[in-house]
Amino acid sequence: MRILGVDPGLTRCGLGTIEASPTRQVTLVDMRVARSSPTMAPHKRLLMIADELEEVITTFKPQVIAVERVFAQANVRSVTGTAQVAGIVMLAAARHDLPLGLHTPSEVKAAVTGSGRADKAQVQKMVQRILGMETLPRPADAADSLAIAITQAWRGGAQSLSAQPDRTQHGGADTLPRATGSDLTPAQKLWASAERLSSRHGAVAPGYHKHERNEP
Repeated sequence: MRILGVDPGLTRCGLGTIEASPTRQVTLVDMRVARSSPTMAPHKRLLMIADELEEVITTFKPQVIAVERVFAQANVRSVTGTAQVAGIVMLAAARHDLPLGLHTPSEVKAAVTGSGRADKAQVQKMVQRILGMETLPRPADAADSLAIAITQAWRGGAQSLSAQPDRTQHGGADTLPRATGSDLTPAQKLWASAERLSSRHGAVAPGYHKHERNEP
């Protein structure tokens, strides 16, 4: 199973492709970052990201696409750009008739490190270890995209997406993750419980504010 993970961002969009075996062993296929300049018109920036995404899909032919789920944060402009890029990814998956997985930052961190509160350095180190890379995956956007792909691989690849439609991106009933079930790891149960608690108290869902960072 070949999986493309996407860490959406308008300035830097991480694109990480991995191969997952039936036993969920994962290996690196490709890692890159699509970039656009803040000085460009927004629609031209989106076109640049879309073209790079299309090239990756055409070249490496993933069977599943996974993208980070977008949450509202304090920086509205940053979230808007991120959501626009996530929309491009979702459209590309539909055009290529590929299953699409959506994962929160805390879910991804919990999957690759065992802790939903892991920092970015911990995620990078675990991605390096899991994929057997000689050096840390850089920049952080690339590491995040690989972590998203790994999360999808460990949650069942494409088979996990075929049971029922994902309504959690649009709100409404039954949108919170399950906190119980024999198929969930302890980390996933903790993450789901935290998300439910956040929702009841009107808090922003847990996650790292990666879109507010300033990295070269």
